Amino acid sequence: MSDFFQTGAISTIHRLGPSNVTRMEAELEEFAKETPIALVLPCHNSELGTKALKIIARELKTIHYLKQIIIGIDGATRGREWKKARHFFGQLPQKPVLLWNDGPRMQRLFQRLDEAELSAGSPGKGRNVWICFGYVLASEQARMVAMHDCDILTYNRELLARLCYPVAHPSLGFDFCKGYYARVTHQLNGRVMRLMVTPLLRALKSILGPHPYLVYMDTFRYPLAGECALDIDLVRRSRIPYDWALEIGLLAEVFRNVAPRAICQSELCDNYDHKHQDLSPRDVDKGLNKMAIDIAKSIYRRMAAEGIKLDAGLFDTLLSAYMRQAEDTLRFYAADAAINGLYFPRHEEENAVTTFVRSIRAGAKAFLGDPLWSPLIPNWNRVQSALPTFLDELRDAVRLDNEM
Repeated sequence: MSDFFQTGAISTIHRLGPSNVTRMEAELEEFAKETPIALVLPCHNSELGTKALKIIARELKTIHYLKQIIIGIDGATRGREWKKARHFFGQLPQKPVLLWNDGPRMQRLFQRLDEAELSAGSPGKGRNVWICFGYVLASEQARMVAMHDCDILTYNRELLARLCYPVAHPSLGFDFCKGYYARVTHQLNGRVMRLMVTPLLRALKSILGPHPYLVYMDTFRYPLAGECALDIDLVRRSRIPYDWALEIGLLAEVFRNVAPRAICQSELCDNYDHKHQDLSPRDVDKGLNKMAIDIAKSIYRRMAAEGIKLDAGLFDTLLSAYMRQAEDTLRFYAADAAINGLYFPRHEEENAVTTFVRSIRAGAKAFLGDPLWSPLIPNWNRVQSALPTFLDELRDAVRLDNEM
C-alpha cells in the first residue's frame, strides 16, 4: 500500500491499495458526457505486433469512456507497412484514427510548416505527439487528451483510468495530470530519473536555492513518465519539444501555463515495465546518453527563461555538486535494494553516473555555445494564426489516408 504524503508544490494522488476499476470507469463514462476524452498513442512501426502493444490493444477493447483514439504512426515508409498498422488497430471497437506521419500527404503538410518557418522538427516521438494533438483540435470532439507510450508491458485498464480521472472529474479542478509509478524487476530500473534528473535538480537547488521551477520539477516522483492527461486549452497553448526531452520539456510548458493548484501527479499502478534503452556511454547520439544530454539542455533553457544566470562558473560548480548528490543517491538506492532483497549492480550504477557527468557537461557546452537554440515546436495557437486552414487540411489528409 502506498503512503499518502503530499510532496509540496503540486497535488499527489496516491494509489491506496487495490482500486475498484469498475467504479472509476463508470464515473468516467459520466464525466465524459461533459468532458469527452481523446487518447493519443505515439507509435513506431517497429512496435506493431510486439507483446506490449498486443496487451495494450486487448485492454483498450474493454474501455468505453473514450471519445477518440488517435494513433500516430512513425516509421511506416511503405504502403504495406501503413496497411499493416491499419489492420492491427482496426481490431479496436472504438474505430481509432491513424496518422501516417511518413505518408505523402502528411509529408506535404510538414513541408508547408517548414516553408512558413513553423517547423515541427525532425521525426520522433515529440513531433508525433504534436501532430496527433493537432488532429484532436482539428476534429473538435474532445475536451481533454490523455497520452501514453506503446511499449508498456504491464499495461492495464486501471492505468488509463487513474490517468484520466483527475482531469475528467468536474470538481477536482485539475488541468494537467502526470503519471508516476515504481519501476522494479529483480533490480531498480529508471536510471536516468534516479541517477541523473533528481540529483541534477537537487544539485541546482543546493547552488541556487529553492527557485520555484526547481522545486516544481523536484516535486514530481517520476518526471520522465510518458503518461499524462491535459485539458484541451492547454493542448493549444503548450509548445512540445521534438528531441528526447519531450517529458521534461512538456512539464516546463505546464509550469509556464498552469497554476500549481491545477497540476497533479497520479500513481497509476503497482509496478511498470517497458522497453529499456542502452546506456551508450561512448555515443552521445544514442540511448540514455543522448536522452540525458537533451534533458540537461532542456532544464538549462527553462532556467535561463526564468531569469537564472547560467555561465561557465556555475556549470563547473554544478558538476561537483551533482557528483556529491549522485554519490548520496547511490547509497540510498543501495539500502533500498538491500532491504527489499533486490540485486544492486553497484559498478553499473557508478558507470551510469560517470556517463551522466559527461552528459551534463555536454549539455552545458551546447547551451553556452547557442543559448537561444530551442527544439520547441510552435504551439497550435500560433500555427492557426499563421496558417488558418492548416487544421482543416490536416483533418482532410488524415481522412483520405484512413480511407485508402
